[in-house]
Amino acid sequence: MCVTCGCADDNEAKTTNLDHAHHHTHTLADGTVITHTHHHEEAPQIHAKIHNTTISLEQEILGKNNLLAAQNRGWFKGRNILALNLMSSPGAGKTTLLTRTINDLKDKLTISVIEGDQETTNDAEKIKATGCKVVQINTGTGCHLDASMIEKSLQQLNPPLDSVVMIENVGNLVCPALFDLGEAAKVVILSVTEGEDKPIKYPHMFRASEIMILTKIDLLPYVQFDVQRCIEYAKQVNPKMQIFQVSATTGEGLEDLYRWLNQKVAN
Repeated sequence: MCVTCGCADDNEAKTTNLDHAHHHTHTLADGTVITHTHHHEEAPQIHAKIHNTTISLEQEILGKNNLLAAQNRGWFKGRNILALNLMSSPGAGKTTLLTRTINDLKDKLTISVIEGDQETTNDAEKIKATGCKVVQINTGTGCHLDASMIEKSLQQLNPPLDSVVMIENVGNLVCPALFDLGEAAKVVILSVTEGEDKPIKYPHMFRASEIMILTKIDLLPYVQFDVQRCIEYAKQVNPKMQIFQVSATTGEGLEDLYRWLNQKVAN
């Protein structure tokens, strides 16, 4: 697995054993090839050299992404568009929450969606059924969206002025935290069907996010999940994080979330 973004292609990754060294080659979604070499103790200087080269490549990749993200952010700002980056593990309920939000607010806010998945257009079809404009990005073996993908998608999506763009990232609690897309805020979504310790297991994601949405709270009577402990863990990682507890099925807690969204649009 690549330490830059976590992407790996099982068809491309190769492991060899030569002169007591292990070589791992990975191809990222943008075609960049990174080779990691792990040596035994008899070759620490060579290992250090390779390690430094890897760090340099990581910085180059993220640096290029950040430049494009800054351009995206300027594009959004110039059109008074609020862009939110929705991130979670697979199955946390991003799409269900998103479709509920669109249906509830369609008379008040114009919302467009960029939908990220490795394969299929299933979620995009659900979004489209609400009457919302949506563009699908399939990343293949890639485990996150990046700023270049968003730039290209915006050309096709062409969201109107004074609107909202929801970016539903690929289900992953690691890599999306590293990649700025030009969004106004990162939003991490966690369901009560997951472990309450997710914030301390994946601290980079929760530290990078402005808000956490705890979903599927209608299932709390049927699952073992300590809400208070989860909140404490989240605050331990990110004391400034705002937390909303919602159910997209019953609607519980959504008014508070919508109030935050409307305030974000107004600002």
